[in-house]
Amino acid sequence: MTSFRDNLVVRAARLAFRLVVAAIVIVAAVVLAFFGLGPHTGLYRTETVLSGSMVPRFSPGDVVVVTPEPSTSLRVGQVITYNIPTGNHEPVTHRVVAILHGGPNPVIRTKGDANNAPDPWIARLAGPTVWRQRWTIPYAGWVIEWLRQPSARYPLAIGLPLLLCLL
Repeated sequence: MTSFRDNLVVRAARLAFRLVVAAIVIVAAVVLAFFGLGPHTGLYRTETVLSGSMVPRFSPGDVVVVTPEPSTSLRVGQVITYNIPTGNHEPVTHRVVAILHGGPNPVIRTKGDANNAPDPWIARLAGPTVWRQRWTIPYAGWVIEWLRQPSARYPLAIGLPLLLCLL
């Protein structure tokens, strides 16, 4: 025969479990909205850092959050994300060390904080907007990269819905 106290403990444990699961679901929804949906609003973008060129400001595996601002407000010393003018035109996040020509399509020179010399190119920023680095989310890029792997993506895509159905 179970006592009132034993019954109360079981009910408290179930409640605690449900609260933990609810918290996990809420956090997952917020993270999904921030990384998956938020950048589509145009209010910000997230970029995963792949190199150590800006250490100690941010490191490989971090995620930087960049926001748009008018390219006419660009200043020396700001950290921006832009597509390099050479090779595959990959995005890079570096500090502006010189503005060679201002205006709506500024011509700039950039440098990674950890690099000894400025970048070997001069970049002309196209369009009225420049993406300025505002925040850093340490290590978040490693999680994103892990989730992109099939070995993580498929079990999560099947396992999480099943877990939610069981609850």
